[in-house]
Amino acid sequence: MIRKYLLLSPGPTPVPQEILLEGAKETIHHRTPEFVKLLEETLEMTKYVFQTKYPVYVLSSSGTGALETAVVNLVNPGEKAIIVNAGKFGERWVDIAKAYGIVPVEIKLPWGKAVTPEMIEKAMKENPDAKVVFTTYSETSTGTVIDLENIAKLTKDTDVILVTDAVSGLLAEPLKMDEWGVDVVVSGAQKGWMLPPGLAFIAINDKAYAKVEKCTNSRYYFDLRRYKKSAPDNPWTTAVNLIYMLNKAVKMLKEEGIENVWARHALYGEATRAAVKALGLTFFSERPGNVLTAVNSPEGIPSSKLTKLMRDKYGVTIAAGQEPMKDEIFRISHLGYLTPFDIITGITALEFALAELGYKVEIGKGVVAAQEVLYKGLVK
Repeated sequence: MIRKYLLLSPGPTPVPQEILLEGAKETIHHRTPEFVKLLEETLEMTKYVFQTKYPVYVLSSSGTGALETAVVNLVNPGEKAIIVNAGKFGERWVDIAKAYGIVPVEIKLPWGKAVTPEMIEKAMKENPDAKVVFTTYSETSTGTVIDLENIAKLTKDTDVILVTDAVSGLLAEPLKMDEWGVDVVVSGAQKGWMLPPGLAFIAINDKAYAKVEKCTNSRYYFDLRRYKKSAPDNPWTTAVNLIYMLNKAVKMLKEEGIENVWARHALYGEATRAAVKALGLTFFSERPGNVLTAVNSPEGIPSSKLTKLMRDKYGVTIAAGQEPMKDEIFRISHLGYLTPFDIITGITALEFALAELGYKVEIGKGVVAAQEVLYKGLVK
């Protein structure tokens, strides 16, 4: 049988051919005026994605590098930091903080639950000496999206810095950094940006940068003072060909328009959730978003077995759960470079695999539910 693979994983996500071809261009030296000019143009354009007027710095790393950058530049050893821990990536904030001698004040929630502004407000009142709050906009391990806009209202007019991990959430969910008052936003290339892995981003406003200048934590590669001093150049060797690709990706996103990008992800998320409901399956997250849909695996069907069958036989890659949820849930991404027909293909493969593993499926029922949502969204 002819194989054609479809990535519906929450990262890496598919990359358009136009962007891939940019990466095939000749590599030039990263300190030449030609490249520095390209880097400057590209980073200036990325502000549009973050909806900010403030600097965006690019790192040659995965998204975790941007998380570590935020931690080591904003909090001193021995100081407290309020951290929302409701999944694998909230847990990562905690681990990074501990590695640098920071005292985490955890708002710890069961996986699948969403932190509320009231929970954060309570933590801030109980810990007035904690001047940084670390959140995860879209918890990729659970598919849960938080109410970041209203959380930002708690810190906007205070000296508390609000940081959010938007590695997967940026572009899939509305995020207006300046308008909402989010002080630091981090992201990663391999998600909604439609790029291969290898770049991370951190956008930081003046309020947060003032704290960077006073921070005494140990830092070298991730020292934002070096990035600011070198701007528009990068203090270290930049991933030249990935910057070519980033330049093209941001131009494509600007051409589509940020509101249309958000709407596209919302439509695909709604269609996927409609299909899941039609198949009699249930959601894992109490507040599912438009990055991915986390689904409870049917009784007797481990999600690792389901995802393996979908990948190896039907050519569609989705993700099983992580760590404690490894065989309990599966995650269908609707993130990045996808079309309505990719969603339909993914649901078809899910129906086939479920049926093959013994789950009672009316073939086509989920597909029809997704099609109805997509049709209404596309022809309105």
